[in-house]
Amino acid sequence: MAHDYFVANPNDTSVAIVATTTRTHTGRSGAPQKIALTLANLPKRRDNVGATWPRTPSKIDPQNPPWPAFRGYHEYSFAHATMGHRLPTILGKAIDDVIRTLNERSSEEEIIDLVECIERMEGLMTDLSGNANLRYIVDDGEADVALWNKEIAKYFQGKTFMNAPWLVAEAYKYRRLRECFAVSKYWKEYDVFFRQKCDTFSRSQDAVFELSTRFAEPFQKSPGVTEETKLERERLMFTELAQICLWGNSTDLSLLIDMTEEQIKKLQATGGEQLARTEKNILDNNLPQLWETVKGFKDRGGGRIDFVLDNAGFELYCDFVYADFLIQSGLAREIRFHGKKYPWFVSDVTRKDWNWLLNAMVYGHLFHTASDQELRSLKKLGLRWKEYEKGGIWVYEQHPFWCTGFTYWDLHSEAPDLFLHLSKSDLVIFKGDLNHRKLTYDCQAPASTPFHVAIGPMASAAGAPRVCSLRTIKSDVVVGLGDKGDEIAEKLDKEESGWKISGKYAVVSFSEGRPGEKVRFA
Repeated sequence: MAHDYFVANPNDTSVAIVATTTRTHTGRSGAPQKIALTLANLPKRRDNVGATWPRTPSKIDPQNPPWPAFRGYHEYSFAHATMGHRLPTILGKAIDDVIRTLNERSSEEEIIDLVECIERMEGLMTDLSGNANLRYIVDDGEADVALWNKEIAKYFQGKTFMNAPWLVAEAYKYRRLRECFAVSKYWKEYDVFFRQKCDTFSRSQDAVFELSTRFAEPFQKSPGVTEETKLERERLMFTELAQICLWGNSTDLSLLIDMTEEQIKKLQATGGEQLARTEKNILDNNLPQLWETVKGFKDRGGGRIDFVLDNAGFELYCDFVYADFLIQSGLAREIRFHGKKYPWFVSDVTRKDWNWLLNAMVYGHLFHTASDQELRSLKKLGLRWKEYEKGGIWVYEQHPFWCTGFTYWDLHSEAPDLFLHLSKSDLVIFKGDLNHRKLTYDCQAPASTPFHVAIGPMASAAGAPRVCSLRTIKSDVVVGLGDKGDEIAEKLDKEESGWKISGKYAVVSFSEGRPGEKVRFA
């Protein structure tokens, strides 16, 4: 005999829930019966329940970011334009560059080896255009192979270029491009973007000499100036150079590969009027807080400041000018520059780019219309910066982690040696859009999300350093705009379509971190 259950009055209009029972008089399984329960005293049903973001740390991983990820199939996002158009275009130009090199060679062995590189690049183009699954990285001798294949195996089995998170898919494309040359015999160090990077710097003549003629000579102390006046001058120069360092990012080659010389000049204008006009476009402006932090370093002989670099050429040149000021002013005693081990995202700095810029300044003949005075100023700057490097005041470093698909939320777990190294810095300045995307997990966080929340462990983990992000906005993720950030973003969406990718707006975001705490690893 079946058990009796309370059944709701059919005339009762209150909310009901249906349950089932499967027990019969024999105690064995039987056909389930529907049971209705009256829920007259429970809260009303809510059909529009917002998701809880960010997710708890135990649930966050590369396939499940703290907010929904941007993916290539999201037609409303810049990810869609990148995966469907920009990356194939960039890869096509890279193939053209290699063909040009091929036609300049005479050694048969080198030619055959390079032809095989081109064939691998064409295979990558087929995979990219055909939305293939993300396969494992071939063991090509690079130190990041295990990190890449671990991430693919754990999170992206069966994922394609278009449905994997955009950040991972885009980075994967550049890692596959590296593989095309890393497995070769003669072309392991070949940079398909090198010509573009050099050409862009050589076309930046006006902005280059605008800075070199101002900073070629070491700073002189004005006699009779009070310490208060001197400090105010340093503050103003610090602020202006930080902006120059910020807007130097406007020459990202992956976005501006077809720019005219006039467009480059316009974007690279470094005069005071241009900076005054653009400062209002810094939507999250923490320059005052940054200055208050950095000026305290001088009291203990200067701090250690790290730059996680972005673009080569003119932007790196701006980084050097800024770093030179930090050393001369006594705000910094040493500066460490973190670059990429191999070509990455078109214009990211490699060791070769670093060396080329310094040597081009001292020995090069890039600027044929420059005056003798301008050329002398550039050479003098280059010689001083070379001395910084020889003396260990400036140090270039590269770590395999920078060229992986992991975000910086994973830095403390996937590259604990690098995290520990950065934890010893007084300030880590992350340059550019890609670094900002990696700091914030490149997902759809509300614009009102505080920066320190958006960067997760890079602000909250024990030993997390002070972090500053100098970023011109060129992709969808925007955070740190304050309590009214969502309203600001919505207003810009209505009034300026494409504002998130135009490079017109920027952020100077800052996190105090937890630098005083001892770093512990599981």
